[in-house]
Amino acid sequence: MRISLNWLKDLVSITLSPEELADALTMAGFEVEDIEDRRTWAEGVVIGYVTDRQPHPNSDKLSLCTVNIGADEPSTIVCGAANVRADAYVPVAKVGTYLPTPDLKIKPREVRGVLSAGMICSLAELGLAKESEGIHIFEEADLALGSDVRPLLGLDDVVLDVTSTANRADALSMVGLAREVAAITGAELKMPIAPSPEPQTSSAAVTVSLSDPKACPIYIATVLEAVKIGPSPAWLQQRLQSAGTRSINNIVDITNYVLLEWGQPLHAFDRDRLAHVAGSSDYALSVRFGQSDERLTTLDSQERSLKPETLVITANDQPVALAGVMGGEETEVFDDTTAVTLEAAYFDSAVIRRSARSQGLRTEASARYERGVNPAELNLACDRALHLMQTLASARIVSQVTDRTPVGEITPTRTLSLRLKRVHAVLGHVVNLGTETPAPIPTEKIQDVLETLGCSVEKDADNTVWQVTIPAFRYRDLEREIDLIEEIARIYGYNYFANTLPQAAIGGALSLEADLAQRLRQSLRGAGLTELIHYSLTKPETENQVVLANPLFTEYSALRTDLINGLIEAFKFNLEQGNGPLNGFEIGRIFWIEGDATQETEVVGGILGGDARQGKWVTSDRPEPLTWFEAKGVLESVFQRLGLSVDYRADHDDSRLHPGRTASLWVRGRTRLGTFGQLHPQLRQEQDLPDEVYVFQLNWSVLVTCLATAKHKAVKFSPYSMFPASDRDIAFYAPVSVTVADLEKAMTKAGGKLLNSVTLFDEYRGESVPEGQRSLAFRLVYRALDRTLTDDDIEPVHQKVRATLEKQFKVALRS
Repeated sequence: MRISLNWLKDLVSITLSPEELADALTMAGFEVEDIEDRRTWAEGVVIGYVTDRQPHPNSDKLSLCTVNIGADEPSTIVCGAANVRADAYVPVAKVGTYLPTPDLKIKPREVRGVLSAGMICSLAELGLAKESEGIHIFEEADLALGSDVRPLLGLDDVVLDVTSTANRADALSMVGLAREVAAITGAELKMPIAPSPEPQTSSAAVTVSLSDPKACPIYIATVLEAVKIGPSPAWLQQRLQSAGTRSINNIVDITNYVLLEWGQPLHAFDRDRLAHVAGSSDYALSVRFGQSDERLTTLDSQERSLKPETLVITANDQPVALAGVMGGEETEVFDDTTAVTLEAAYFDSAVIRRSARSQGLRTEASARYERGVNPAELNLACDRALHLMQTLASARIVSQVTDRTPVGEITPTRTLSLRLKRVHAVLGHVVNLGTETPAPIPTEKIQDVLETLGCSVEKDADNTVWQVTIPAFRYRDLEREIDLIEEIARIYGYNYFANTLPQAAIGGALSLEADLAQRLRQSLRGAGLTELIHYSLTKPETENQVVLANPLFTEYSALRTDLINGLIEAFKFNLEQGNGPLNGFEIGRIFWIEGDATQETEVVGGILGGDARQGKWVTSDRPEPLTWFEAKGVLESVFQRLGLSVDYRADHDDSRLHPGRTASLWVRGRTRLGTFGQLHPQLRQEQDLPDEVYVFQLNWSVLVTCLATAKHKAVKFSPYSMFPASDRDIAFYAPVSVTVADLEKAMTKAGGKLLNSVTLFDEYRGESVPEGQRSLAFRLVYRALDRTLTDDDIEPVHQKVRATLEKQFKVALRS
């Protein structure tokens, strides 16, 4: 929010410089992003009076002006503006003046043969407008010639761009920030309270009916007559302009002014236009949700289709405004308006948030309603606006109608218990103001801080536990004792906290899960995979997805049920960008509905494939994608780095994967770890992907159970044998249903310590092989650590392996 320092000084007596105030606000949690010193925009610009204007002798579009700027001699200035005229007070930049907006230093210069000493300025050249059709001419009369122009244009001001946190809805107003500044500096606060006006007559027939007390608990409609529409006074226009708001007319400007001052949005309807839309001079204002067949043209001239979640204001059930967001064009105040119906209402923050989002709108009004305005000050803001309309637009109040839920039900009072012992325990010692000795914050200072924030304090008999009543404007963010402690620290000043360290420090360490996640990422990166990060939100595609009730976009309206779809999209996107195949992994959460419950778990996913080589001249530019065994080897290397033994079993449950090249992964033979497989050819063609792409998805909780154990085993070195190995081949017919993994496991167990490795090197199916079987050949390598093995050592072990295969799998040995 943009804060005018001159405006702020009307509300709180401060003597700090702009830089000191910005530093104080930042230290109190309100970051000041920019200090706009407007005093530098027109330094050296004075008030001048055009005594004579003549056409330029050498140009049809230029004028030769004689300007009195209070000096001994009048200045001759060449001006190109079409609206320049004699007998006009104008801003004049004297010779030597620097104008930062056009980045121009004024020097005497010759223009078409005539020496010009100065420049008559437009508002754009003074930084007050983006564009100007001509020079600025003051409406005031009898101005002091040669005097500083800045007070007249509101350029004797400094504007702070202040950012507040989302929980501080009260800080979106001048009054709210004035309260903060008063609390920080201890300065006197001056609230802009206007007297409550009384209607002069009751001739206007308007009623208010609230059908949904939750969406709109309070609605005040005030009818004003004898309204004189015109431009706002200069002081009001300047304050709006400093806040970044465009001046329109006095009535609309007053509603915007009160919005900025009190943080309470208001809206002014043209009463006669409102009656025309309602179809009767006796109309009822109401608040309801829109219907799908209704339309409304808003003040930005956009026709909008109403939705069931769109909250609207109606007159005799005809929509006239988007409640809390934007008014309707058909009932707006215009130059010929003579009667106004002023709306002052309190809307539920969640309802306005959904309503504004349904229309894709975010306005100054909706931003405040979404954060939450203070209903207890609704009457104060309404009275302030009515008083200004009476003063600046000669309006006469003829009636006021209110429909409301009791205020106590909307903003119930809250009293919190504050333990002084807890305050000192949390905040520790501070350097008290005026001393250098660290000590707890004095009790009287704690009370001062709370009271300057608007809280009331009631002490117990022992003065150890206080009952603190929260003011209505801080009801939304002061909810617990710790919130009060934070406020004490914030207002007292974090820079006064003593620099103390704990007496004994304990070295930090990663948790078992964090350490496993780190090792897993290192292993996957070591295998050549890049970490990817996707949104958890995706398109709704299956019935078991968790669907959001109020999504931002349809494309992001459901939670993902696995990581594979996102990885495939990333792989495809990378190819389309010309970056080649993407080998990547992701660690993230997935969600699904099981029965009536929503489930959530963390998984590890990955994708790899394609031919990542830059040059393919060796293969005549033909790609050589990864084979199933090469991809499996990449995953195996990850498991080996982690020290995890995994079994592979044929699987065909996932329709996205190749039915003959998909395996489920198992740990210890009974716990399923996940799935690894090649993408189905049909899916690959649909997505226009390379011939062979592989994906995997692992269950994180299984990895944690197997690897993140409390008994962390140290890595044990296995020495290499210094003696030669001896190998034996074994070939046999085995049923197709028997997996190679089961065979290898049985041979490894039977071979014992002497069997160093088992490798499959041949498989054959076809002629001379019995039906339903396949011929397999394995190479078994035997080696000992302490001696060279002889045939007498190897043969008994090898025969045991053969016997195990015959007994356990009914194989027919060939060698």
